[in-house]
Amino acid sequence: MAFGDENGVVKRNKKVLLTKYVNGFVEESDMEVTTNETILLELPQGSNDIVLVKNLYLSCDPFMRGLMVEMSEFHYMEAFVPGSVIRGFGVSRVLKSGHPDFKEGEYVWAITGWEEYSLITDTEKIFKIPFTDVPLSYYTGLLGMTGFTAYVGFNEICNPKKGEYVFVSAASGAVGQIVGQLAKLMGCYVVGSAGSDEKVELLKTKFGFDDAFNYKKEKSLGAALKRCFPKGIDIYFDNVGGAMLDAALLNMRDNGRISACGMISQYNLKELEGVHFLVKMITKRLTMKGFLVGDYFNLYPKFLEVIMPYIKNGKITYLEDKTEGIENAPAALVGLFTGKNVGKQLVVLADE
Repeated sequence: MAFGDENGVVKRNKKVLLTKYVNGFVEESDMEVTTNETILLELPQGSNDIVLVKNLYLSCDPFMRGLMVEMSEFHYMEAFVPGSVIRGFGVSRVLKSGHPDFKEGEYVWAITGWEEYSLITDTEKIFKIPFTDVPLSYYTGLLGMTGFTAYVGFNEICNPKKGEYVFVSAASGAVGQIVGQLAKLMGCYVVGSAGSDEKVELLKTKFGFDDAFNYKKEKSLGAALKRCFPKGIDIYFDNVGGAMLDAALLNMRDNGRISACGMISQYNLKELEGVHFLVKMITKRLTMKGFLVGDYFNLYPKFLEVIMPYIKNGKITYLEDKTEGIENAPAALVGLFTGKNVGKQLVVLADE
């Protein structure tokens, strides 16, 4: 990266662009890495709400797929436009700031462009990194959006109690691995599903789940859940939707709770699958609630108070899957949907 010239610009700012709207399974060719842009080193006069950052780590998250289509049921934030920079959560260092709350040299996490340098204009959604005695990369996951999502979706949405039976789908992923451990720390019985024998073993040996199964090897998801939960499920933390949600509905206990966090099984489909057993919502008096973590950002300090002691006391195990270099970011994102990642998938631009 070349810094500056007499015009005060940073040249060769590599970035990932969406090349076209995606229909069906996302591919690397739907994205392009380019270097034909520049970014200001000095902020324009009057730019009181703009922060210029150097991006260090980029977070790969399933929700990004839903923003790659022109019209979609998955849009809950501004969609990507062909030719524009893809956006996601990242960890960055402040280079210049027009906002008094952010100083040069501070570390932050926020929604940023998939690029080496970004101008962030929505300063209300920039979070200072308060603890630097843990890896900065943790703020793409465990201490960032995904860890906070796990906390909100489980603790705030499900109102868990000691001794309850908890099922987590996509349990070895960035959110699932944390949900399962929070449930164990709460004193719950926890089972997870994953897409490979390796991941199943990790759930049982590394993350402390009571049991786990490879959903790809099960002839019947309903039978698998009945085997793991002979007394039924109190809490289902849903990351996948589709057939797994249907199977969970059949195996819920009366007054059970379902946290609808994600539906990764649906994101690449041209036509969404239906859910057949919603009648169980009535007969079992179930509660199912979807949520967007952005609606709960006011609880982030509370989350840190809960999670930091667990980390420092070694009670939380956290697994990262790192990809080096922005040129490999498209492959890393695509890999989420084929199960290549083990743990939190992120892209390393610069270690600090």
